Amino acid sequence: MVDDSKSKEQLLEKRDELKNRLEAIKADYAQGLDADFEEQAQELQNAEVLAEISRVTLQELEDIEKLLSEKF
Repeated sequence: MVDDSKSKEQLLEKRDELKNRLEAIKADYAQGLDADFEEQAQELQNAEVLAEISRVTLQELEDIEKLLSEKF
C-alpha cells in the first residue's frame, strides 16, 4: 500500500511537471515573433524544437493519465 501511494504521488508530481512544461511552451508561443528578421529566423528554428518537445510531453502526459486511471 505504501508503494502504491508513493507511486501515485510520483506520477502526480510528474504529471504536474509536464503540465507546467506545456504551459511554458504555450507562453513562449504566445509572445509572437520579434520584429528583427534575424531574431525571427532563430525563433522559427526554436519553434520546431518546441513543437517536438510539446509532442513528446503530451504523449508522456497521456501515458501518465492512463496509468493513473488504470491503477488508482
